[in-house]
Amino acid sequence: MIKAYVLIVADPARTPQVAEEIRKIPGVVECHQVMGPYDIVAELEVENLTDIPPILGERIRKIEGIHSTTSLVTLPES
Repeated sequence: MIKAYVLIVADPARTPQVAEEIRKIPGVVECHQVMGPYDIVAELEVENLTDIPPILGERIRKIEGIHSTTSLVTLPES
C-alpha cells in the first residue's frame, strides 16, 4: 500500500464542511481538522502511486472552499 498525506488550506468558514466532504472520498482513511499553517490533514491509502493524482485532482481539489493543497507521499519501506 502507498500512503500519502494531504495538507489542506481551506476557507475558515467552510473547514468543517470541507473535511466532511473529504472523508467521503474513497482512498481517504483519515481526515482531521488541525491548527497551524494548514486547516485539514487527510491520509490517503492506495494500491498504486498512480491512484493518487486522480484523487487529488478530480476529487479533493474540486471541493469548494479549498484554497491549496500540499501532498506528501511516503517512500516504500525496505
